[in-house]
Amino acid sequence: MKQYLSEREVSAITGFRLPTLRNHRHLHKGIPYIKAERSVRYDPEDVETYMQERRVAFPAADR
Repeated sequence: MKQYLSEREVSAITGFRLPTLRNHRHLHKGIPYIKAERSVRYDPEDVETYMQERRVAFPAADR
């Protein structure tokens, strides 16, 4: 069975504070999540994708 991440684990990985993750869920934005009963879980692949999509890359400087 696939292992999912808790909001605390996602917070540690992304650097987002717990209130930020909770606010994002309330506003229906941010990282996709799974709600089972009262438990919130995140798919590690969704967390990775979310972070990679927001990556800012700078072109190499000509020297």
